[in-house]
Amino acid sequence: MATAKKLPSGNYRVLVYTGKDASGKRQYKSFTDPDKRTAEFLASEYLTRKRKGGTAAELTLAQAIEQYIDSKEHVLSPTTVQAYRSIAKHRFGALQKLSLAALDSAAVQSAINREAVECSPKTVANAYGLISAACAMFAPDLRLRVTLPAKKRQLRTLPTPEQVIHAVQGTSVELPALLALWLSLRMSEVRGLRYGDISGDILTIRRTVLHVGDHEEVREQTKTFTSTRRLRLPPYLRQLIGKGKPDEPIIKESGAVIYNRFVAAIDAAGLPHMRFHDLRHLNASVMLQLGVPDKYAMERGGWSTNAVLQTVYQHTFSDKRKAVDDQIDRYFEALCNTKCNTDTENA
Repeated sequence: MATAKKLPSGNYRVLVYTGKDASGKRQYKSFTDPDKRTAEFLASEYLTRKRKGGTAAELTLAQAIEQYIDSKEHVLSPTTVQAYRSIAKHRFGALQKLSLAALDSAAVQSAINREAVECSPKTVANAYGLISAACAMFAPDLRLRVTLPAKKRQLRTLPTPEQVIHAVQGTSVELPALLALWLSLRMSEVRGLRYGDISGDILTIRRTVLHVGDHEEVREQTKTFTSTRRLRLPPYLRQLIGKGKPDEPIIKESGAVIYNRFVAAIDAAGLPHMRFHDLRHLNASVMLQLGVPDKYAMERGGWSTNAVLQTVYQHTFSDKRKAVDDQIDRYFEALCNTKCNTDTENA
């Protein structure tokens, strides 16, 4: 085993021979630490991995990414795994052909620059995140220093909640749209609802239905820990839901059907285009407009932060939370009733 040599800085360094470059120049990998034995241990561990075939020198980036995804397949959500596989297939193609040993900041930065020409900053950041994670697993000594494209703020014009309600009321997409707009449910949560999730006027969000690849997948869990939550059902929505067997889905249509019907209703009303997920954004805007405290907004929407809701749902149905629910229900009930009254007068 190589012996560590003391540097002028006081640290100890071990140089491990890794082969020759294209010009025939000898290449070394450096292991440095203030403690001599630690530096020698790191070098020894590297040589052991190399003998077992697990060294970065023998893995391409594509292989590292594939093995990383495989190792996480049963602990990440299906949609996340699907997104990772899409990144592996479509992003950083030329870079993925390189071995991990050949990767450096310059090569990765050049690839980022090329991707940034045709992809959004978010897409590039997500792709680099996967590369970084794979490198951290299979080449932990690799330190990449790169600059990602700056985020671009997108200002979008959305219809008002009142306009959306008027557009969907009385249509086949009214219930799923109002579940998202009123209760801030995601599409996957809307589709995961069962009649057995209702107890009295309380709806428990505990399940999601996702479109993964070419099939539907039911998951007995929500997107995040704080997404599993209880919401009070206002009378208007309770009436729309009706009754059914405990295991029967409340919303039977596929996500594509719901989305297409929603877009058609918005277009028919002459409103600006919006995504189904934008209904959650409108819900957040309504809570901000009504002055709902962050704690209760987070509880209703299932959003998580590193500061709020350290103890999940400890006061979910406190008097203050009930007052918040009353305030939000009055707001949406008024909008729905306004549309009903207008239709009656015009009849």
